[in-house]
Amino acid sequence: MPAGNTHARYGAVSKSLHWLTALLILTIIPLGLIANDLAQDIRNPDIATTAAMTARTALLFSLHKTLGVTIFAVALVRILWALVQPKPAPLYPGRRLETLLAQTVHWLLYGSLLLVPLSGWVHHASTTGFAPIWWPFGQSLPFVPQNDRIAELSGALHRLLVQVLGAALALHVLGALKHHFIDRDTTFLRMWPGGAADSAPTSPAPRGTHHSAAPAIAALAVWGLALSVGYVAGTFPNPREHHAPDTALPMVQSEWQVTDGTIEITISQMGSPVVGRFEAWTAQISYSDTNTPGPVGAVETRIAVESLVLGSVTKQAVGADFLDAQQHPVAVFSAPIIRTETGLQAPGTLTLRGTTLPLTLPFTLKMSGDTAHMKARVVIDRMDFGIGTTTRDAATLGFDVDVSIHLTAQRQTGIE
Repeated sequence: MPAGNTHARYGAVSKSLHWLTALLILTIIPLGLIANDLAQDIRNPDIATTAAMTARTALLFSLHKTLGVTIFAVALVRILWALVQPKPAPLYPGRRLETLLAQTVHWLLYGSLLLVPLSGWVHHASTTGFAPIWWPFGQSLPFVPQNDRIAELSGALHRLLVQVLGAALALHVLGALKHHFIDRDTTFLRMWPGGAADSAPTSPAPRGTHHSAAPAIAALAVWGLALSVGYVAGTFPNPREHHAPDTALPMVQSEWQVTDGTIEITISQMGSPVVGRFEAWTAQISYSDTNTPGPVGAVETRIAVESLVLGSVTKQAVGADFLDAQQHPVAVFSAPIIRTETGLQAPGTLTLRGTTLPLTLPFTLKMSGDTAHMKARVVIDRMDFGIGTTTRDAATLGFDVDVSIHLTAQRQTGIE
């Protein structure tokens, strides 16, 4: 069998790419459906989440995403190959409507094989956590920031495009079956491995192909209609309805007023780091810039737990099994500030999820007049605070939580 196409049949390369794509699609769709159902169960407060359930869900999602990137690559190769190869002519060029429909479906398939995995890839890159892609690339994409709005939009677009792909696949299969069992022609055999379409006696002689932009325009119209229907049906997130939970904390008077800063956490999920941050917190700080060892100040930091942003697992992280923000809305770190022979530290207590434990926070401080730049890093064990006790497999969710603090504070006058 020749590798390239002819005007009567497809070659070995086209056939191999076609059936490889079919195999990948038939694998990835049920994987996605099963993984999505498991994810819904995990988010359901009425269903007890186990470590095995979480691990199985992450495994299926990782496999689904990895196959999606594979389909994207195969589709690119397939399209590039099709551009340099002749396309077998329609067996019934006189059936203009049927030919237009068939070619429109082909455009929908080719486009969907790129758009569906690409939208899923953007969703993965714009969020953090849960089920890494197994290829040694692809965890992030150029020009795609980690952003909740982008993640919501790309996720909705992915689900909508999957439906278009499913409809196009159904029409493609029905068309192939119609040609094979009703028309009894060689349309199906031209793509079947080893199918001798050239010698089939029932096939009308192929004629020259007339290239038209109509199928591509029709495919664009279908995608446009799908997007319009999705918008009207509320598939896409409404930015006016998107608002953060009310996590405002009372203002505090402080000798040093924080003007800029972040409190970030890093966890390990399925062996991959997941970075999050708390959006709402206050710090009441007193500090005397002296080189004498001993007490030099004090700090009390209050954190709105529900303000945590942790990518795709934010809701799960602040839920009852983990931080339980509803019952324990505020975390508090309170400590004196001590200068030691080796540097500054705040040996105090951390109250989190209703548990208070000792915690020493070593930090560095750079002074510039009345401005202070502070950096700190500490690791806590989530199990010590009863966080995620139903997930005891460190390979699924690591025990260590790396806390990183950066802040800039300005000395206030008239406050003691």
